[in-house]
Formats: sequence, structure tokens, C-alpha cells
Amino acid sequence: MAQHDEFDRANARAAERRKSVPGAVSAAFNKRQGKIVVELSTGLTIAFRPGDAQGLEQATPADLSEIEISPSGFGLHFPRIDADLYIPALLEGSFGSRRWMAARLGMRGGKAKTEAKAEASRTNGLLGGRPRKRNRELT
Repeated sequence: MAQHDEFDRANARAAERRKSVPGAVSAAFNKRQGKIVVELSTGLTIAFRPGDAQGLEQATPADLSEIEISPSGFGLHFPRIDADLYIPALLEGSFGSRRWMAARLGMRGGKAKTEAKAEASRTNGLLGGRPRKRNRELT
């Protein structure tokens, strides 16, 4: 009986969430644009490149041709590659886990070409560059 009450409470929480957070009503991969297009229950449409979402970086158009929407409307499932996305997180700008997002930001920062970064590199070079890694022998 306690399990049944817990289930009812979970359903009530989900119903409340559906009132305040839009869910997906349709989702498809637009090959011409190279984007996943999601229509929300509010009438708003969002689109994003698959490479910007964790789990979809290496997906082919065939992998993205089939998208399932969860019954709540909060989840997108890509069965051909077994990847999932959470609509509320996408709306907040989170396209993956914290670790994945941090790695993506780090990659972008490492590729940045600014005068300040070039100057720092030149200065470091004048000091002998990056210290060499030392192989430590176990004793």
C-alpha cells in the first residue's frame, strides 16, 4: 500500500510539473538544416545541432531519424543510439552532464586565439616554455 501511495504522489508531482514546464509534442531531425527541431506544448519551437548535445555528437542522420517522446513530454529518446535528452534541461541551456559541459567549455577556451593568450605563450616561451614532465622511478 505504501508503494501505491508513493506512486500516486509521484504522479501528482509530474502533473504539477507539466503545468509549469513545457513538454515536447513533436520532434524530428531536419536534414536540410542539420538540426533537431522540437515543438513544445506552448507552441514554441526549439532547434539545435546534434553535435551540441551529449550522446549525439557522433550521430548520423540515420541515427537521428527516429526520435521518441516520453509520455510526460519531458524526454527525448533516440533508440538507434540509445541516447536520451531532458527537455527542461535543454530549455535551461544544459545539453549534457556538468562534466561534459565543462569539458566542452574547456575545449572552446583552449582553441581561443586572443592577443592576450598569444602574449602569455610568448612570455612563457622566453622563460623556457612549459617544464618537462619528469619520469619518477619507483624506489
